[in-house]
Amino acid sequence: MRYPLTNKSFGAEEKAAILSTIESDCLTMGDRVKEFEQAFARFAGKKYAMLLNSGSSANLIAVAAMYYQGRIRRGDEVIVPALSWSTTYSPLQQYGLKLKIVDITDTLNIDVTQLENAITSRTKMVVAVNILGNPAQLDTIRSFANRYNLAFMEDNCESMGATLYGRQCGSYGDIGTFSSFYTHHMNTIEGGMLVTDDWDLYETALSLREHGWDRYLKPDGGFYNFVLPGYNVRPTEITAALGLMQLERLPDEIKVRRENAAMFQDLFGADERFRIQRETGESSWFSFTMISNDRKYYLERMKGAGIEYRMICGGCFTEHPAAKHYNFEPLNGLPMAKDAHWKGYFIGNWGVPMEKELHYLKETL
Repeated sequence: MRYPLTNKSFGAEEKAAILSTIESDCLTMGDRVKEFEQAFARFAGKKYAMLLNSGSSANLIAVAAMYYQGRIRRGDEVIVPALSWSTTYSPLQQYGLKLKIVDITDTLNIDVTQLENAITSRTKMVVAVNILGNPAQLDTIRSFANRYNLAFMEDNCESMGATLYGRQCGSYGDIGTFSSFYTHHMNTIEGGMLVTDDWDLYETALSLREHGWDRYLKPDGGFYNFVLPGYNVRPTEITAALGLMQLERLPDEIKVRRENAAMFQDLFGADERFRIQRETGESSWFSFTMISNDRKYYLERMKGAGIEYRMICGGCFTEHPAAKHYNFEPLNGLPMAKDAHWKGYFIGNWGVPMEKELHYLKETL
């Protein structure tokens, strides 16, 4: 590949951190995990942060915590955007919710002008997703949730470091989730984070993360007390050691990604063959998206030129075979999300300067 989706983001310091952790007396959850959780809570501007083994697990535990705290029940409706990753939706289905699916705009985020049309007397939650680094209109969604007394979950797994009005994305919801999968803004190989200001949600999430017990909440001398139908989605000390290192580097990572994005916009923003993602707030630019009526032609050119690509996020949820397993209702046909699904793709953005790669992309297309 001349232009892969991601570049090498591990160096000697990361390798040393991994080896140091392996040589320690603790490999699973210990002091490094606690330190990283505290550091991440400060970064997000939230009271509590909980490290998990993936962002997908963070979404699962967030929904489960809402459920066991009585914020949602089976049969309730939840408003969701049409375009996101599969594990935004999976926990909602697994906890018996009906999805009210709303179309997107040219930001690739949920169209907030359709929220009022989506709500019914059965609506109990709204899910915002910040797509590929780009903030949704989180202030509007927060006000909407407050107005109708809805639970608000914010999936920020693709948008670490993005901000809206100077506030970190992931911090607007009752619960926010993040991912540090190896191709994302922070690379802990696998990893996810859940943040909240709500002690009851946090306490419930702690139990759900580890078997449904209350071991770390009410120490009992070694005897187990199971209080919820929980999971085992714990992180490792290696995850935390890498996270502590990469959290310090995150501002520089985002700065370079934004500089690359400015170059991408200069190269393609006025090119009528492609529609690119319109930025809101300050995007952390996970990737560069393009939508074109001639997608097949451009994908063939990129494939032949060694330029790696993927569909935009997970595409439009209703267009996947898995949708038959869900209880959902799409609003207004979802034309924008389907357009992105069938005509769109993205190429990679890295945390290092990409002048060579972006000009090669322009030349190829």
